[in-house]
Amino acid sequence: MSEPAPRDRFATAGADDPLVTGEAVALDVRPASALIRGGGTAIDVLLSVALLAGVALALLNLSLDEAAVRAVAITSLVVVLVVVPTAIETATRGRSLGKLALGLRVVRDDGGATGFRHAFVRALTGVLEIYLTFGGLAVLVGFLTPSSKRLGDVLAGTHAQVERAPRVVTQTFGVPTALASWAVVADVGRLPDPLERRVASFFRTAGHLVPASRARVAESLAAEVAPYVEPVPQVPAELFLAGVVALRRERDLTALRLERERLEALAPVLDARPVGFPVRSDA
Repeated sequence: MSEPAPRDRFATAGADDPLVTGEAVALDVRPASALIRGGGTAIDVLLSVALLAGVALALLNLSLDEAAVRAVAITSLVVVLVVVPTAIETATRGRSLGKLALGLRVVRDDGGATGFRHAFVRALTGVLEIYLTFGGLAVLVGFLTPSSKRLGDVLAGTHAQVERAPRVVTQTFGVPTALASWAVVADVGRLPDPLERRVASFFRTAGHLVPASRARVAESLAAEVAPYVEPVPQVPAELFLAGVVALRRERDLTALRLERERLEALAPVLDARPVGFPVRSDA
């Protein structure tokens, strides 16, 4: 039986499923999880309750008849639960105090900024799914829909994304000795940037994984990386990934260094006065 091709030894490569706009442009964004969205919503709800409590205390100090108190109470509910959230999200393009505290923003499904219509639909639906059901409906829908959407997001065509980038932990290592000869002829330039970041993230968290899970994740990532590498070395999956990311980093650094050296060499020519160009006095 013939031996399989080197790139087939890691199984078939899987494809990433990024968010794609209507213009077929893939967006590298991270949707917010249901847990972090719940934290932001809890902050907003507490602020709304505090506003309503302040209105209630003000009504107790006013000598109004029953009809006036009822009218003020209904108006306060509409303003605090619908008008204020709509105005804040419209003015801040999808942010509220809770989302600002946790680094979130509500955007359209195509990645664009939200407007008044999106904010109004979300606020109006929020009265039902957050206040009338004590958040139960929002949690249920959030766990059953992609990108942890709540019912208001489904109706408005929006979702929440994380805008606060995590702190980058620097982890540098060279090409493994066993792959030194392979690195001389290897081509890793076609590796997509999002996939390269996933491999680098694997090495940052590999020490916290049990051996079986670590090997399984390494095999899965190697299967995705193999189609973009030529030739594929006959080594364990994790060693292969280490060689790919180290070689890609070294070649990127070399390209940046050469570009800087070329710009520095051209700087005297670019900054010099053209031949025969008259010298103008400042007087």
